[in-house]
Amino acid sequence: MTENLLVSITSVFILGIAAQWIAWRIKQPAILILLTFGFIAGPITGFLQVDALLGDLLFPLVSLAVGIILFEGGLSLKFSDIRTSGSMIRNLISVGALVTWVLASAAGVFILNLNLAMAVQLGAVLVVTGPTVIGPLLRHVRPTGQVNSILRWEGILIDPVGATLAVLVFDAILIGDVQQAFVPTLIAIVMTILVGGAVGVVAGRMVVTLLRYYLVPDYLQNVTTLMLVIAAFALSELLQHESGLLATTVMGIVIANQRVAPVRHIIEFKETVGVLLISSLFILLAARLQISDLQNLGGETVIFIVVLLFVVRPLSVLASSIGTRLSWQELVFLSWMAPRGIVAASVASVFALRLIEINHPQAELLVPLVFAVIVVTCATYGLTALPLARWLGLSHADPQGVLIVGAHVWAREIALALQKLGARVALIDTNYSNVQQAKFQGLDAVYGSATADELESLNLDGIGRLLALTSNNEVNALAAMHFIEDFGRAQVYQLPLGRLAKDKARGEEAVARDLRGRILFSTASDFSSVTERFNEGAVIKATVLTREFDYRAYKALYGDQALPLFIVDVLTKRIQICAVDSVINPQPGQTVISLINGSAVDRTVQTISMPEVVT
Repeated sequence: MTENLLVSITSVFILGIAAQWIAWRIKQPAILILLTFGFIAGPITGFLQVDALLGDLLFPLVSLAVGIILFEGGLSLKFSDIRTSGSMIRNLISVGALVTWVLASAAGVFILNLNLAMAVQLGAVLVVTGPTVIGPLLRHVRPTGQVNSILRWEGILIDPVGATLAVLVFDAILIGDVQQAFVPTLIAIVMTILVGGAVGVVAGRMVVTLLRYYLVPDYLQNVTTLMLVIAAFALSELLQHESGLLATTVMGIVIANQRVAPVRHIIEFKETVGVLLISSLFILLAARLQISDLQNLGGETVIFIVVLLFVVRPLSVLASSIGTRLSWQELVFLSWMAPRGIVAASVASVFALRLIEINHPQAELLVPLVFAVIVVTCATYGLTALPLARWLGLSHADPQGVLIVGAHVWAREIALALQKLGARVALIDTNYSNVQQAKFQGLDAVYGSATADELESLNLDGIGRLLALTSNNEVNALAAMHFIEDFGRAQVYQLPLGRLAKDKARGEEAVARDLRGRILFSTASDFSSVTERFNEGAVIKATVLTREFDYRAYKALYGDQALPLFIVDVLTKRIQICAVDSVINPQPGQTVISLINGSAVDRTVQTISMPEVVT
């Protein structure tokens, strides 16, 4: 028996993380793979018996896990993101939620033939859109402008709103009299907001205080924060039923928007925990379904979901957009982005079980209907969001642009060479004179520190890589670490430290790999050596390779006099950054951007339609 439990618990984690990895490899939303694995492990094969595995612990654990997930989501919400879109976010979680609830409930009555109580309960559950699906989709699509922040805020804030609404509807069903339930429902709404908000603020400030005054050692900061999240959720639930989700969300927002304590390490830890919890929950809840439940769904379910996609969500967005200044492209994309996720699944599962226990008619339909909505909306939006965003001009799914930290003379020359080939380039520097000179040369440059938590003037649309080119090794490493969250570890680069080549010769590394970016160009191309080459007349030169003059001929001509920096495919706009740990093999038709010593500059080859030597 113990061995069976161990195998079941282990399989949940293995299936969950395997699904995440497969989704990453095939570039599809992870929820589709997670649900598939859950269906196979549960209703199809019967391998995973969730109720037997967890029993009465299932739904308390699910609720707590969702609270932690919403806390992690709250950590990503910055008030600076909503200065231009705050009204739209406010409307979506109020007016939009009301429109969705009313229309979804009406569709439940007239299309699914549900009784009024179950239709209203279903409509309340479907109000939520869910950060567990929105977040991965946004990382996949990378929409530009206000759309990204609007969807992130809506996806996180709508969850406690929808969950609270579902609870209130459930309580009203139990009471059975709408007029009698009105006053208790109104009181419950006010109490949920007050209790959840207060507990969240206090818990968030407590975490900030512990971090600010170093009251907790570094190795305990992450687990202490997790402990306080769990405590805040439990306390809020004890004081006011179903207010815990709001408490953890507010707690995350409070921590994210303070400026007195460093929290990046906590954010990274919670992201890891969030992925593990999301993966496990989807496997568990999908495995609880029964094939007989799914067989009860007919063609009217398809019509109901079509109405949700093409009527309910667009009308919700349209009603919420009154008084805002969003473009029609942004409104179209917002109207086509409302996938349901783990919160809808967990809330539906909890209330369906309770309604079945009291023999409420049609209660057994709630879970399969919600899962059908989850599967279809995730599949539909997951497969179409990226093409739609590209068609609307709102997506940079594989951004090739480069952010350069440092705007000194040869950093500007590199930026100019890339920009003339059509790449999006931005520079940032704390030297005001360098920034002004870059702007004078027609470059997009920002004055400020690349490691600042709030750098609102920095537009990252179309940018997906970082080059840290300053003379300060520590600044380069910090900048690389700072932008890992935005670009991923594989796309942050920095110059080598001056001692790196010598240390590697002894089999050592001057700085641990997890504390720096990937090393640029060559182990000998640190800031001092590159600057020295420029002072001696070296230039940045772009050379188009042909069948007659391929990379072998290029190397034969220049030899060690040329240091390849980038390989650019002008047709596809793809840029390969030459790094110490990468292998380059430029092909005819591609352009090689190199640093060429002054003594070799006169060796003229076919170049692109730009000055042969960029100075």
